[in-house]
Amino acid sequence: MDDVEGRLNVARERIAAAEREAGRPAGSVTLVAVSKTFDREHILPAIHAGQRVFGENRVQEAAQKWPALKADHPDIELHLIGPLQSNKAREAVALFDVIETVDRDKIAAELAKEIKRQGRQPHLYVQVNTGSEPQKAGIDPREAVAFVTRCRTVHDLTIDGLMCIPPADENPGPHFALLEKLAREAGVERLSMGMSGDYEVAVRFGATSVRVGSAIFGSR
Repeated sequence: MDDVEGRLNVARERIAAAEREAGRPAGSVTLVAVSKTFDREHILPAIHAGQRVFGENRVQEAAQKWPALKADHPDIELHLIGPLQSNKAREAVALFDVIETVDRDKIAAELAKEIKRQGRQPHLYVQVNTGSEPQKAGIDPREAVAFVTRCRTVHDLTIDGLMCIPPADENPGPHFALLEKLAREAGVERLSMGMSGDYEVAVRFGATSVRVGSAIFGSR
């Protein structure tokens, strides 16, 4: 909890500088503060500093801490940025405002069922495995545009954006460029890309949101 507010302000300033350098309007990039593994007491300083958009990796962990926080701060927007299992679709639709990890038809079908049942419409992003890494979630980039189309036509879902996590040992720029290209081809406007080590690069490549955790909350 040592100076979460200070580190949060540094991240905000760096995002603003990257926007200016890229010739983008101020405020065009949303900071998603990744609070996975951190408890309420670590998150509260960020909320008190005005942060209202947060990201979590696991549905079960988020369900334990966020309902009370959102009850106290109803303007909070919560993103699911970790893999979603089909048996967690009901909880995910109920809790999250944005689900960034739609990556297969089974998940799309379960989300469509729960959205209709609950009458709640979270924003949905398709996760793209831009590095085609076998151990990583996300749809293959060669199938991404067709999958977005299937989400719309077969599952009757609205897809708002794309998300990626580039390979840790590669230059992220080409991966961000690929995601931006796929987004144009798929006709979606939101791009969730960039984390603590590369979010300024992501801003230059058109990110509309960046996911920053350790640079705000410290090491896990």
